[in-house]
Amino acid sequence: MPDLILPGKKTMKRIILFLTTLVLLCTIAKAEELRLDLIFSNDMHGGIDRSEATFINPDFPPLLGGGGSAATLIKHIRSLANDRRDNLLLDAGDIFQGRPVGTITNGKAVVEFMNAIGYDAMTIGNHEYDIPEEKLMETLQLAQFPVLSCNIIDKRTGEIPSYIQPYIVVERLGLKIGILGFTTTDTEKMSFPENIKNIKFLSEKEAIDKYVKILRNQEKVDIVIVLGHAGLPYDIVPTYLTRYDAQGNPLYSERYAVWGYDAQEIAREVEGIDIFIGGHMHKGIPTPWIDPHTHTMVIQGYAYGSNLGWITLKIDPETKTVTGYEVPAIREGSMVTLFEDEFIPDEEIGGMIAEQVAIAEEGMDEVVGYAGVYLSRTNVDAQSLIGNTIVDAMRAEVGADFAFLNLGGVRADIKAGPVTYRDIFQVMPFDNMIVSFRCNGEFLRRIIETRVEGSRHGLIISGGKVVYSKKRENFDRVTHFEIGGKPWDPNKIYTVATTDFIMQGNAGLTMLIQVPQEDIIYHQINLRDAIVHYFQKNSPIMTKIDDRWVRRDNSKPSPEMLQ
Repeated sequence: MPDLILPGKKTMKRIILFLTTLVLLCTIAKAEELRLDLIFSNDMHGGIDRSEATFINPDFPPLLGGGGSAATLIKHIRSLANDRRDNLLLDAGDIFQGRPVGTITNGKAVVEFMNAIGYDAMTIGNHEYDIPEEKLMETLQLAQFPVLSCNIIDKRTGEIPSYIQPYIVVERLGLKIGILGFTTTDTEKMSFPENIKNIKFLSEKEAIDKYVKILRNQEKVDIVIVLGHAGLPYDIVPTYLTRYDAQGNPLYSERYAVWGYDAQEIAREVEGIDIFIGGHMHKGIPTPWIDPHTHTMVIQGYAYGSNLGWITLKIDPETKTVTGYEVPAIREGSMVTLFEDEFIPDEEIGGMIAEQVAIAEEGMDEVVGYAGVYLSRTNVDAQSLIGNTIVDAMRAEVGADFAFLNLGGVRADIKAGPVTYRDIFQVMPFDNMIVSFRCNGEFLRRIIETRVEGSRHGLIISGGKVVYSKKRENFDRVTHFEIGGKPWDPNKIYTVATTDFIMQGNAGLTMLIQVPQEDIIYHQINLRDAIVHYFQKNSPIMTKIDDRWVRRDNSKPSPEMLQ
């Protein structure tokens, strides 16, 4: 072993000086780190009012403070700003349809809230087009912040509509930040044709790629944020592994999909995006998803104003790049649940919202009938107590032979006891209208078969009985079908009730587009009002799970099904 040689005093002093300098430099570098607080919302659906968090405890739900509590948290985050820290407040669309204060005011109350708290930008969601474009323009013209979407085009001009812009560039902390918006092309399948007759939706991927390049190459931005009304798949990692190999290359030669590009696809296939703020899926992710190849960070929150997203980006001041992030709490990650007792509602903002709610909800607590049992959304195959009640109401309202509704069309339970208009609004928050059409039995059977094809579980129905087997081949799974207590007749003409949303080919029922206009009646009756009438006439409602829809994998076709 060689002798240990100790440094001399001069050498030791140099070493100490060097280490001291190194520590000092590291301290300075750390102190100079920039921080950008991204505050974000998505899929508010009018959720600016106080509400009960029944998703936490349906029997004793804690109170959520809505926009008033959001304002309190936002003001706190903004109070953290200094010369090394700043913030942005952004929304990823679907701002108003869903709660009375949003729906009844056509979103104006929500926009006024967003003005008051100082949103920096929002993008257009599919539900913004639940109202005619002219009314949407009236609402968005009130906005004191930019409304973004790069893939919406006015058919008449070939340009982006006047009430939208593709992107904005803002400055924070000496950084140029480009914020680009887009809207899912699913809007075409989910909106009423009359409302979008003058617009078309370009491919999300192509439009985003175009404008990211403009932001990088022409605007010379340091950071690109995409604000998009599209979200991550429910199973993030398994889905990724079915799409891309270890090198990130697509596992398919040509993309085939019924729906538009989602956030995961955009993050992987479009270069140059730093942060993607998404929505549409109503599923929050506590920990951001970071694409392993592009390193694009994807964040998204839950819906209905229950939470506010908050993530702090760490930025290198020299390279002007994002180097990491922090979230406010381990328990919730990037999503902060707006419990009223934790975030005392801001007096001014809360008061403004309360006034809007009082006007919009006048008469909402009037009792319209009684539920003799708890009308739950819990499914027994394709049946639920509240679902059966809704389609029974629809059929009764227009005197149809048969009625059906998609499984996702029911949004809340109704407790046993007095039922108010508010309760029914929560069950059916969207302004769906009843439509009836005439068709022969064979066409109606096709509808049923379409909804039990593959892994699909069916439809909510009234006026008939369906028995089907999942062990039979697709489009030959219905083994027994009755309408009005009589065996199904393939040649008989039946009157069938559904909603205008489904009649436009949604819920996978594209064959409905083929129905001749002369065989369709647009009743101008809101489904929500039909449910009210049903409660008024038939209370107490004692709906049961019956034999109207049964899966029986060992069933054999009845004689009429063999015709």
